[in-house]
Amino acid sequence: MVEGRDPSVPASAAAPAGGAGVIDLARLRRSCSQCSLKVLCLPASIGREDIDRLDRIVLSRRPLARGDVLFHAGQALGSLYVAREGVFKTTAADALGDLQVLGFHLPGELMGLDALGSGQHACEAQALTRADVCEVPLAQLESVASEVPGLQHQLLRIMGQSMGRDQQHIELLGRRNAQERMATFLHQLSERYRALGRPGDSFLLPMSREDIASYLGLVIETVSRTLSKMQDDGVIAVHGREMKILDGERLNGLAHDYVSGSRAQR
Repeated sequence: MVEGRDPSVPASAAAPAGGAGVIDLARLRRSCSQCSLKVLCLPASIGREDIDRLDRIVLSRRPLARGDVLFHAGQALGSLYVAREGVFKTTAADALGDLQVLGFHLPGELMGLDALGSGQHACEAQALTRADVCEVPLAQLESVASEVPGLQHQLLRIMGQSMGRDQQHIELLGRRNAQERMATFLHQLSERYRALGRPGDSFLLPMSREDIASYLGLVIETVSRTLSKMQDDGVIAVHGREMKILDGERLNGLAHDYVSGSRAQR
């Protein structure tokens, strides 16, 4: 990690204010918050002492191998999780026992929110790649959040974002056009990578074609044909799991057509 001020954050955000201070980015980079728990610290105005308190409740986990399960469906909620590195998928079994992919979780995104209502996980989270995960015990997090308004607000914001992605998934499955579904999926994935400070026009697809098909409600053959057509049309370039967006404007147009269409049908 390169030391120095993050150019995406105003200089005032890294400087003390009124003695209490706000986020010290140099200190933040030296802590475990530097690449995962920033989802809790930024953009909330959390002071240096509160960042230290948050750091102290984190339980570091040993790296997970591809295919390892982070939590199972039915498991009692004890912690929330943030992957420092690695990508996860969440799945749940339907009435016939078939697995349905519910979502994909990128580095820096909070996992385990599905259990906040019932106290038990409704799905299983499995590593799609090697992963390094931080565990945040919920009881301690609630205690710290009750005393740090900025953290409390940020937790609500993160939960809202998670609910928004769930709603987008439901709307996505309501579209019949496979290309619309694929374009919207890639557009949303690109935006999520950008939000995490990573390239949004060139990234790896850690999930299999089968996983994508399950998530989009398609068959794997349709996923392959749709990706090939989008590549032939010059919208994307796919080499194995390496994805490059060649025509972002056109991809965005397809995705926005979907969004406009879904709103018009309400």
